[in-house]
Amino acid sequence: MIDVVMIASVALLIIGMVATIVNRDPFDKLISLSVLIAGVFPFIIDRGYLDVATATALIAPLSTIFTLMVCRRERA
Repeated sequence: MIDVVMIASVALLIIGMVATIVNRDPFDKLISLSVLIAGVFPFIIDRGYLDVATATALIAPLSTIFTLMVCRRERA
């Protein structure tokens, strides 16, 4: 079971990395970075850094939301 989770995490990392490189729109890049961060969580937890995982779980979504609010698109 652990191997399946690690393979899925690596897949999330690769998908997030490729999507971040390919996308040109800043909003798409932020979403791609969120996918990349989601792939990092199991590796942080696997090493036993639960305090770092908790801080990342709280900070990453909030910073993404605030950045999206600041850089919002203007309606045409």
